[in-house]
Amino acid sequence: MLLPTDLMGTWDLRRTVHDRLAGARGTVTGTTTLTLVGPDEVRWDESGVMVFAGRTTPVSRTLAVRRASEDAAPGAGPAAPGPAGWTVHFADGRVFHDWVWGTSVAHACAPDDYTGAFAGDRDRWTVRWEARGPAKDYRLDSVLTRA
Repeated sequence: MLLPTDLMGTWDLRRTVHDRLAGARGTVTGTTTLTLVGPDEVRWDESGVMVFAGRTTPVSRTLAVRRASEDAAPGAGPAAPGPAGWTVHFADGRVFHDWVWGTSVAHACAPDDYTGAFAGDRDRWTVRWEARGPAKDYRLDSVLTRA
């Protein structure tokens, strides 16, 4: 299993978007950079261009991947870390999902269901997300390769 600290550096990002509700497909191309900002935190920055439904739009997002402190109680609710001890957070601090490599992970965001998976190695890795529910039905497939 790879940890976020194993993936530090800049990555070429290629994401396909398949929005089944809209009946449209698109792409995102750009970069993802993982930077150590402290012994227990990695900053995840994405920036690029999305081409979708005939429109081109700049896109970006920032996530934080945090390791639980050693004195945190295991299984202490929704912010409890995954098996690796790391949890992915949105920029505003809300928990997104556990850092789990090679198996499915979930993000609860009612009324829609999100499932994702990380896989790959130190030179090429993938992130897949499926969102299904009354408001969403899409799949995102991201491929990251060393820049």
